[in-house]
Amino acid sequence: MNLHYLKRKAVNMAALAASAFSAAFGIVFLFWILKDVITMGLPAIDLSFFTRLPAPPGTEGGGLANAILGTFTITVIATAIGVPAGILAGTYLSEYGRKSHVADVVRFISDILVSAPSIVVGVFVYALIVRPFGGFSAIAGAVALAIIMLPVVTRTAEEMLKLVPNATREAALALGAPHWKVTVLVVYRGAIRGITTGVLLAVARVSGETAPLLFTSFNNSFWNFKLTEPTATLTVTIFSYAMGPYEDWHAKAWGAALLITSVVLLVNIFARVILRGRSA
Repeated sequence: MNLHYLKRKAVNMAALAASAFSAAFGIVFLFWILKDVITMGLPAIDLSFFTRLPAPPGTEGGGLANAILGTFTITVIATAIGVPAGILAGTYLSEYGRKSHVADVVRFISDILVSAPSIVVGVFVYALIVRPFGGFSAIAGAVALAIIMLPVVTRTAEEMLKLVPNATREAALALGAPHWKVTVLVVYRGAIRGITTGVLLAVARVSGETAPLLFTSFNNSFWNFKLTEPTATLTVTIFSYAMGPYEDWHAKAWGAALLITSVVLLVNIFARVILRGRSA
């Protein structure tokens, strides 16, 4: 018995040590990356970075105001497209078609889209929108990001709605409320924190995408307030500036990377705070 106990304890200690080492390994590289992004990106962050257009190639100065606006615009449009569609799809899977064959197909497609490479989505939207309409546009970029966002929101909404106790639904139905009103006024209210967390995480994910935007919104060195024309984004600007021959471009790329990292980090922290409040 003692030998068996010692063997189990040794295996347990080895598993704990391997887990701790793996966690420490990931944390070290995470903080290493954050350290480099902060130290190399912070010097590029000033008022002109947020208010001025990019300077001509080879000229120092300027900013990335157009890319910041483009990123915000495309992300907002993608959220407006992907979030309602994802919540409605998740509602169908949870409330109306739990065991139907259609629901199984939707879940299967959602699981595939979650793991699909984003560049494939970009090529698909390029063939669907960019080529037929004759040019890159903010709308095409938003559609690509919305497709990436859709399965994440769908599966999150479904799982959060399933966590609402069936007794709550039955009590509302017993009072004579129609099914749609029970879903909107009772079930949604019980799952709102979890759904909000999923939406924030989906937004954080798509805000750092580059590959689909290279095929859809492309880039622009000037202000663009038309959704049907090429639009600059921070991620594509990082891609372009990082490969450029000018040191000022490299500095601007690090500044843009710091800005995106900060926004994504804040969104993730906010989502965790909401989820913790739900658990409490």
